[in-house]
Amino acid sequence: MMNPPETVYTDSHRACCDGATDIRAGAALGHPRVWLEIDEKGYVECGYCDRRFVLKGGPADQQAA
Repeated sequence: MMNPPETVYTDSHRACCDGATDIRAGAALGHPRVWLEIDEKGYVECGYCDRRFVLKGGPADQQAA
């Protein structure tokens, strides 16, 4: 059984992902750094690692409910 992708909540419409944000050795274990833009859905998913970035207070923010 696969774990669901990691969800990161952010205050910005732009997010940066390198797949290794929480890995001590850094991007050497991740993927190339990409910049992602959150659209009207309120979230964006990284095409490399499937990490989901959710805009706080946006339409996809389940914590706000």
